[in-house]
Amino acid sequence: MTLLCVPIAGDDAGTMLADAAEAKASGADIVEFRVDRLFEGEGDDAGWRAVLRLSDESPLPCIVTCRAASEGGEYDGDDASRLALYEALGAADRPPRYLDLEHAAYARSANLRQKAHLAVDHPGQLRDLGTRLILSAHDFQGRPSDLARRAAAMQAEDAASIVKIAFRARSVRDNLEVFDLLAERVKPMVALAMGEEGLLSRVLAPKFGAFLTFASLRDAAATAPGQPSIGDLLGLYQFRGVGASTKVYGVLGYPVAQSLSPLVHNAGFRAPGVEHDGVYLPLPVPPEWEHFKATALDLLHHPGLDFRGASVTIPHKQHLVRLAREQGWEIDDLSAATGAANTIVSDGPTGPVRVMNTDGPAAAECLRRAMGWLKGRRIAVIGAGGAARGVVAALVREGATVAVYARQKEQAERIADDLKHLPAGAGSEGKAVAAPWDKLCGSCCEAFVNCTPLGMAHGPAPEGSPIPRAEFEHIPQGTVIMDTVYNPVRTPMLEAALDHNLPIVEGVSMFVRQAALQFEAWTGREAPVAQFERLVRGRLSAPRG
Repeated sequence: MTLLCVPIAGDDAGTMLADAAEAKASGADIVEFRVDRLFEGEGDDAGWRAVLRLSDESPLPCIVTCRAASEGGEYDGDDASRLALYEALGAADRPPRYLDLEHAAYARSANLRQKAHLAVDHPGQLRDLGTRLILSAHDFQGRPSDLARRAAAMQAEDAASIVKIAFRARSVRDNLEVFDLLAERVKPMVALAMGEEGLLSRVLAPKFGAFLTFASLRDAAATAPGQPSIGDLLGLYQFRGVGASTKVYGVLGYPVAQSLSPLVHNAGFRAPGVEHDGVYLPLPVPPEWEHFKATALDLLHHPGLDFRGASVTIPHKQHLVRLAREQGWEIDDLSAATGAANTIVSDGPTGPVRVMNTDGPAAAECLRRAMGWLKGRRIAVIGAGGAARGVVAALVREGATVAVYARQKEQAERIADDLKHLPAGAGSEGKAVAAPWDKLCGSCCEAFVNCTPLGMAHGPAPEGSPIPRAEFEHIPQGTVIMDTVYNPVRTPMLEAALDHNLPIVEGVSMFVRQAALQFEAWTGREAPVAQFERLVRGRLSAPRG
């Protein structure tokens, strides 16, 4: 079983012990006391006693680590002093379960290795000691060029009971190298990719048999970049349910940290009647085509990952169709017609892959509910990105006439031209036409749909709206105003519409319905739509803090 470890740093033993008790109550298996700030080195008798107290009174099995500044810690004293502290801990009445020492310090000299050996149990130990040694290596700049050699050297040390390797991920793909290290280990190992891109390695530690993974007691207490909180690890990602057979899903985009897709899909996997053995994670992939292609293919083809699907969001929806055509994957009609898709469905590393567009059908359903019918309606779609393409195509297939508005008219013209040969759907009279941006507010459309990021929280223009507030005075009553932005629930555009008594369609409704279509494609089960909507609205209405 992979242990869940909460690292606790501080300069007061009493506070650190209180945090350890809280970690136990929160579900941790083990704590790591980071004593870098508690112990200053030779002559620090108070610090020495405080560290011994932590080991003696810890409510959980513990690791004691005095991390050197050279590897991301705060201890800048000499090695001999902290190894003397470690020896005292190993001989204490209630010793720690583990002591963590950097491999670089351990290998620096025979004298230092001898001092380390005095503190821990190992094949040549003559004393009866229960403490074991974790040999560790950290690189906060990136992947070490000698990663494999370093891992082999650490595992070859007889005195090391556990080997720990952590480095700053350059991309999501670095997680796969972490998993390969774990698969090839010859003794218990902790292997982690740090940073936002490395979350996969932390959540999937049980899938690949890691000895432990780390989670902070609270967001502000993280001791390494990208370290999730214990609440998120156990709640959002259901860490205890992750195992060797767990299927992996995620959202590919940039940025994705604010995405609510993990909240929705992870809850759905655990819903009664579904109980799908899967976990869904945010996977940040930089905007360039090369990054998207390399990441998607490496995830899909990794033999041990079992990557079964993904949501694809800004800016990669058109990249996905390009990749699908290049790889010969199955492409649904809407994605093929628009050149944009938002869903990957895979049968495993050697199985078939297909791509879908769920944005369009979800938007059309939301508008149909608000307007009663779509055939023959005149609808304005604002934007020319991947989401806009899917929405326009779905509305055209329903028989609507869609006026496409983009600041650069040639982008709107390109969408209209691409959809001339769209296969007929429920209404064959539908069509798309490019419209001049400066005529947007004077159009005779019965609905306006924003497919730009204007108004998005954490976006480029959170206070923005494609329709200026003053122009709502001239929009006829009964005109439906829809936003595809779902955070916040009420964007500036929707607030202005409400102020003028116009009916609105919130982006949350579309988000939930497109997610439900993805969920059903991945699991073969009906999505718990009502639960999805409650979760999203609850999270978006929760106070920020």
